[in-house]
Amino acid sequence: MGASLSVMCGQLLVVGIPGHELAADDTKPYGGVTLFKRNVASIEQVVALTRSLRDAAPPDLPPLVAIDQEGGRVVRIGPPALALPAMRKIGDLGDEAFATRLARAQAEELRALGITMSFGPVADVNTRPENPVIGDRAFATTPEAVARFAVAWADGLAEGGLLTCPKHFPGHGDTTVDSHLALPRVERARGALQSIELAPFAALARRPSVSAMMTAHVVFSAYDDKPATMSSVLLGDVLRKELAFEGVVFSDDLEMKAIAMPIGEAAVAAISAGCDALLVCARLDLAAEAHAALVHEAEKNGAFRSRVEDAFDRFVAMRRRVPGASGTFAPHPELAEELARRLG
Repeated sequence: MGASLSVMCGQLLVVGIPGHELAADDTKPYGGVTLFKRNVASIEQVVALTRSLRDAAPPDLPPLVAIDQEGGRVVRIGPPALALPAMRKIGDLGDEAFATRLARAQAEELRALGITMSFGPVADVNTRPENPVIGDRAFATTPEAVARFAVAWADGLAEGGLLTCPKHFPGHGDTTVDSHLALPRVERARGALQSIELAPFAALARRPSVSAMMTAHVVFSAYDDKPATMSSVLLGDVLRKELAFEGVVFSDDLEMKAIAMPIGEAAVAAISAGCDALLVCARLDLAAEAHAALVHEAEKNGAFRSRVEDAFDRFVAMRRRVPGASGTFAPHPELAEELARRLG
């Protein structure tokens, strides 16, 4: 017997939880969690937390345990985990093989903690110095360099045992607005978008190391008047058809202020457009609201129910490839020393 509609809809949500331990109802009935600094006290505590997440999940529905551990200003787990600089400094070194080594080492550490996905690499091209949210999170200012290093980073993460999720499709690098605070727009023509913003994602879409991609809450007016997260043109026509991407599509956090609609409407719109998994990173009450809206829409709309079933199958199949923890946490001091030397 297949999963119920409520179970399928719940499994499409990846949520944030409040503290260092799992409360009884924190993750029911959701498909996984994304960890933040508020969830991290020590290596041992993170191992215990991720173990409790796995223990609380049905055996056939292993939870996604994801994290943003980019380096620089976006880091959730501190020492003794490998400390990485902003990715721009990695790109400036010009050594893709070294980038792959760093990513593999980071993945091995995270995997030992019970984490199954890195929300990375950042594949945005930082073409605007005044960009308030990307900046040195991007590997470079040209699409060619970003593509090379994003591919190298994704390959390293996958070699280390993690699922990967490049972001923020189709590109957040040309914005002057932080989508955490308002809805950005990119006004480039299609040709420029294809040669700049889309180029790294086109390279990543063909890599076996890329498990998923995360959307940008950004309007690309040459394609659609909706944010990419809710655009069937960008997620269906461009990502699925033109780039032939077959992996999981994640929304960025639906609580961000770029999404100026109730979260239930946002969840339905994102799944309808082609997202397979939805992030609700802070408030479990909003996750419950999103879940209820998905169930309600699927009960009355056969086409939407089919879209939920497709998303559920794709998302769960990906999670089953990396179901749990692996090994004992071991830091990489020699690699850290080499990195420090290279950075000068």
